[in-house]
Amino acid sequence: MPKVKTNSGAKKRFKLTGTGKIKRKHAFKSHILTKKETKQKRNLTHSTLVHKSDERRIKDLLNI
Repeated sequence: MPKVKTNSGAKKRFKLTGTGKIKRKHAFKSHILTKKETKQKRNLTHSTLVHKSDERRIKDLLNI
């Protein structure tokens, strides 16, 4: 049976924490930043965890 490939896009976007949760970055922080308030941009800077209902799907993409 051949090896299962990891999804390249998911590999670049998600990281595992020590407890096995999946860390992600916020969207809407890459361009067109002039019309967004400083507070919004600051709050989008911090990374957060993937929602519990999406974890299984992302773990399948990462072959975990």
